[in-house]
Amino acid sequence: MALISKNNTAANTWELEVSGTAEQFEEAVESAYRKQRGRISVPGFRKGKATRKMIEKLYGESVFYDEAVNSMVNTVILPAVEEADLELVDTPKLDVKSISKEDGVKFTVTCTTKPEVTVENYKGIEVEKPAREVKDSDVEEELKRQQEKNGRLITVEDRAAKEGDTVNIDFKGFIDGVPFEGGSEKGFDLKLGSGNFIPGFEAQVAGHITGEEFTIDVTFPEDYQMEEVAGKPAQFEIKLNEIKETELPELDDDFAKDVSEFDTLDEYKADVKKMLEERAKNNADVIAENRIFDAFEKLVQADVPAVMFDKEIDRHVEDFEQRLKSQGLDMQMYLAFSGMTKEQFRDSFRENSEKSVRTRLGLEKVAQAEGLTATEEKVEEEIKKLADRYNIDASAMRNYVDINALKADILVSEAADLIKNSAVIKEAAAE
Repeated sequence: MALISKNNTAANTWELEVSGTAEQFEEAVESAYRKQRGRISVPGFRKGKATRKMIEKLYGESVFYDEAVNSMVNTVILPAVEEADLELVDTPKLDVKSISKEDGVKFTVTCTTKPEVTVENYKGIEVEKPAREVKDSDVEEELKRQQEKNGRLITVEDRAAKEGDTVNIDFKGFIDGVPFEGGSEKGFDLKLGSGNFIPGFEAQVAGHITGEEFTIDVTFPEDYQMEEVAGKPAQFEIKLNEIKETELPELDDDFAKDVSEFDTLDEYKADVKKMLEERAKNNADVIAENRIFDAFEKLVQADVPAVMFDKEIDRHVEDFEQRLKSQGLDMQMYLAFSGMTKEQFRDSFRENSEKSVRTRLGLEKVAQAEGLTATEEKVEEEIKKLADRYNIDASAMRNYVDINALKADILVSEAADLIKNSAVIKEAAAE
């Protein structure tokens, strides 16, 4: 192998001229033959028994070249990239310039690399932490939520349906007098005022009584997820089967005993206030931290390759798909429900992904500038945390961990701590 030349053709883009010797190429071709011979048919031979010369005579001398060239990525290309001292952020792109058994292979390899990064004035970032006094009205709102959470639905028959009721309905939808797919349901529970149905639907169900059959007119939103009905007027035939209202428990000592460990409502209220104060503090801390790193990201100067952003988006999309699968859903179902195209879904991650990439690049630069190190003690500590999380032995966990990647994460985490600990946080006046 020989790295012939290294040229910087554009920002974060390098072009390498690389050669693989005739011996390396012959070894790669022979390896390709051994791998593929069991799948190649040659008249007069059982599969896997034909010689390489027989196969090349029948299918052409270049029959194994593609496989051979691909295998030379590990034996020729990556060593050349390492020799060129390049830190890649994407798979190198190969262009075979010449290939022969006598002279070997010559490649042009296009590499996308990490950008040069500068970060200045990253210590002492000033931000404001929000402060919000927990008022009696906040406590009352939380008590009301607990009331509703512990309410029970009871059937009512002496009045018409109203907002806040849960109604059970049969409905059948028509567009231009023709039923449409997904427009019919029997025994459907709908909370009036929830906003879960087409605009105008729930309001027109209100005012009707149990057993009543009626028709309502609505128009589907222009951006409705089902394109075949989006923007179109529709009629729904409805039968109201049942009306239920939520009966709330009284806010008294008995309620406190039912929902908490306290014997009196006053004790429960005091505990709710303490919980809200702790929540407000934690929220304020999170907001302050987010503001620190929003400010830090703006200090990062780098011409970031688009592929780095795309890969971060890919990671978010993959994580999201895994969470959907754990709930028994798939991406097509989610996109149909949300009314987004796949491109729109990916774009929804773009802003945060770009911030995340730029922030990490900046933190890596800070770690370098500050001389931070990922000691073996820190590595062992992180491996133990992972082992505890997955309930396996720490020595076994080492087999599953990319130590270099783990060290990089440790450095980024320590750089982040440095940024946070040096920040100047001012608390805003309570609202």
